[in-house]
Amino acid sequence: MRAYWLVAAVTALGIVLVLIDQKSGVAEWQRLRSELAVSQERIEELSARSEGLRSQIAELETEPFAVERAIREELGLVRPGERLIRFTGERSSR
Repeated sequence: MRAYWLVAAVTALGIVLVLIDQKSGVAEWQRLRSELAVSQERIEELSARSEGLRSQIAELETEPFAVERAIREELGLVRPGERLIRFTGERSSR
C-alpha cells in the first residue's frame, strides 16, 4: 500500500516539475496554442475580406455602371449638375 502512495507522489511531483520547468516544452506548447488562436482569427478576418473583394470583382465584371461608380467614389468625382455629400460621422452642435 505504501508503494502506491510513493508512486502517486513521485508522479505528482514529476507533473509539477514539468509544469514549472520552462524548458520542458509545456510553456512552448501553451505559447503555440495562443499563437494558433490568433492566427485562426486572422484567417477568418482575411477570408471575410477576400469574399467581399470577390463580390466586388463580380459586380465590376457584370454591372456596366459599377466601374463608373467605383471610379467616381474613389476619386470623389461628380457628374455635371450632381452634388457630392460626404458624411463624417461627427454630429454638429446645432
